[in-house]
Amino acid sequence: MSESTIRARHRAARRPSTPLTELASAASEQMGTVGRRSAVVAASSGLMVSMLALPSSAAPGESGGALAAVDTAALTASARAVLNTSPVVSAPAEAVFTVDAPAVTAVKPTPPPPPAREPEPTRSRAASRTAERAAASTEAAAPQAANNPVPQSVSGNAVLEVAARYVGVPYVSGGSTPDGFDCSGFTSYVYAQLGINLPRTSSAQRNAGTVVSRADAQPGDLIWSPGHIGIYAGGDMMIDAPRPGKTVQFRSIWQSSPTFIRIG
Repeated sequence: MSESTIRARHRAARRPSTPLTELASAASEQMGTVGRRSAVVAASSGLMVSMLALPSSAAPGESGGALAAVDTAALTASARAVLNTSPVVSAPAEAVFTVDAPAVTAVKPTPPPPPAREPEPTRSRAASRTAERAAASTEAAAPQAANNPVPQSVSGNAVLEVAARYVGVPYVSGGSTPDGFDCSGFTSYVYAQLGINLPRTSSAQRNAGTVVSRADAQPGDLIWSPGHIGIYAGGDMMIDAPRPGKTVQFRSIWQSSPTFIRIG
């Protein structure tokens, strides 16, 4: 009699099925469909699954940014019971960010440079020549004025104040204007500025007023000697147009015995 050997076959070992494994299996299937990562959070008293991203098919702005939920329809009754009794894990609706702002230092702006100064208009050649001549005349008269200082008696004396304006005018024979004076032309011009008309010659002017002594003479009186006339400036001084080559100037009385004549 033949013997037959029959080997028994054993069913492969399987992982035990529990509500936890069923929930994990459902979550895995949802992850494959959605295409996003998910997290399975287990707690001692229950289980909560939350999706970390929306499905790729979700429209922008859909669900207000909420995470996609796991479809729990495929779960067994025991897994749903565990899910329903699990505590809810929540996160703050708004996150608080802290930013370290760098220190800001205010820098005072540099003022702009002043505008360029416009060049002065160029003077004409004629004006330049006139200015040069005036400067030369002033320089020429300056040494003479220094050598012949104006006496104090001029201040407040109308005749001497007018006469002092023409210090430095050259002597010109027959001259009676500021371009040039002779002795009697000078005295007649000065008095004419005060409204007093004198004869043109020195000899005629000798008789145009009243003769006074030297002790009684006053600044502004005429001082005469034969052939020459000037204006008394007080003390031992006079102002006159001396002779050719000289100019109107204050100088010491040079006559030995002059005649003093008061006009008016």
